[in-house]
Amino acid sequence: MEMCNLEKRGKLFILTLTGEDEHRINPARIDAIRSALNQIRSHSTSLSGSVLITTAHGKFFSNGYDLSWAGSSSDKIRLMSSKLRELVADLISFPMPTVAAITGHACAAGLIFAFCHDYIVMRKDRGFLYMSETDIGLKIPAWFIAVISCKIGDAKVRRDVVLKAKKLTAEQALESGIIDAAFDTAVETAEGAVELGEKLVKNGWNGQVYGENRKQLYREILDKLGVDETTDDVNNVAIATSKM
Repeated sequence: MEMCNLEKRGKLFILTLTGEDEHRINPARIDAIRSALNQIRSHSTSLSGSVLITTAHGKFFSNGYDLSWAGSSSDKIRLMSSKLRELVADLISFPMPTVAAITGHACAAGLIFAFCHDYIVMRKDRGFLYMSETDIGLKIPAWFIAVISCKIGDAKVRRDVVLKAKKLTAEQALESGIIDAAFDTAVETAEGAVELGEKLVKNGWNGQVYGENRKQLYREILDKLGVDETTDDVNNVAIATSKM
């Protein structure tokens, strides 16, 4: 099954998550995304002034970790976490601006994946941002919290997202400064992402410098990526899986 596809449109690289599995995050999907990112990196002579846009088909941008695949296996949970942390490190060091175009729900690890983009645009008429861990009985890793802290500046909103598992609509996320724009439909969201991408392209920024500056901006996240806390939560994952 195809996990994603990559399109090059001038200086824009458009990465689309595909499939009917709610775009759950598992090793196969992460490997497919990282392969696409490596393919983009291979265009080493044309990266300056380029932009990555990540979007998805269907109801979900991503519904988080593939807990059904992992079950209660500590090895699978550890592998899934390790691969996601590698993907996040790739995005933070990526040599161009990145835009997430969210046209459906972005939940838990799927929201963390979206947050690891520089800019977020979102659809108004369907979809929400949701850290579901408190609702399903999972401890949130410290590096997830580091990402959330970097992306949600309002302490009350951050509290509600983490401790109340509050679901944020596009309009609420825009008002809180979490996303950069909200559009009425999926089509308008995709078009808005492209328009934003084209504006960023015009800056002609040096990609390597951009990536290094982003690494400094998100040093707190990078410092926590080396710590794997997932095996402490094997029992909790089993409980969460039973609730699905």
